[in-house]
Amino acid sequence: MVVNNRLGYLFVFLGMSMALYAQRKTEVIRYGDLDQWVVRKITESAIIGKETKTLYCVGPTDTIIGNRPFESKASPWGSSNVMARVSGITKASVSVYPERRDEGYCARLETGIESISAMGIMNVKVLVGGCLYLGRFLEPAKNSSETWGQIVCGIPFHQKPTSLLFDYKVKLSGDPNRIKLSGFSKRSEVNGIDMPLVNLFLQKRWEDKDGNIYAKRIGTLVIRMDKNTDWVNDASFTILYGDITKRSDYEEYMGFQLGESARYSLNSKGKNVPIQEIGWGTEDDEVTHMILEFCSSHGGSYIGSPGNTFWVDNIRLGY
Repeated sequence: MVVNNRLGYLFVFLGMSMALYAQRKTEVIRYGDLDQWVVRKITESAIIGKETKTLYCVGPTDTIIGNRPFESKASPWGSSNVMARVSGITKASVSVYPERRDEGYCARLETGIESISAMGIMNVKVLVGGCLYLGRFLEPAKNSSETWGQIVCGIPFHQKPTSLLFDYKVKLSGDPNRIKLSGFSKRSEVNGIDMPLVNLFLQKRWEDKDGNIYAKRIGTLVIRMDKNTDWVNDASFTILYGDITKRSDYEEYMGFQLGESARYSLNSKGKNVPIQEIGWGTEDDEVTHMILEFCSSHGGSYIGSPGNTFWVDNIRLGY
């Protein structure tokens, strides 16, 4: 009888251990440990100083010298570090950096002001936020008016994770309000503090005969960080499935990304078009794509507070 009891306790223990293991099963998104980076050396045009800038991209370790449009075939990650070529002038923008952490690296996303001076005559200032996302930027950037229109947002994805996990640290600017600074328009103030954000959207996409892309929203996770923190390791955030508008914690910004906020993707004709979210799916619906974004500011293009900084590391999905 004693032996049987002990065996019973052993099986219960093993069962509990297996259940806990199943609950904690995680999968690192490719290169999501952020320990490998591509270094690019871009030389800006002589008219704006001919400075050589270093751009960093998450992906297999490499160094690329030269003003060539970048597209990583190996890494699913894109960022706000881009090369622009407008009216024949080449400019590089840097707001995401690798930073040493323990035995590897993390990503540091910063909100700051980029200045463009041309022969001492013109001095244009633009607010730039740091963003790391799944997708890619269609380099070179050709204008500043269609930020999302130059990004292929999201990647093909067919799973249904229960959570997003990552390590993070936050340093807010301390300013009570944000600014909007888009270059040629006058600097203005926007009410409310600036907050780093994380968006994860699971979608079921399809394309019509005219090349329009539509989507149902299957899963949603939207996080805004409103407090300074030291490193928080293994933070886990639940992905919500189906129509979330009736939840008590629902906010309007968790809804469909439409209009100026619409994300874009390449259609079968090779054109980058808006993803038109037209309804809520259910947990039983097929998932075809995942959008995942980490940003140092939450207000959209050219809105934020210089000094806002968001560190992220070890990005993975829980099942």
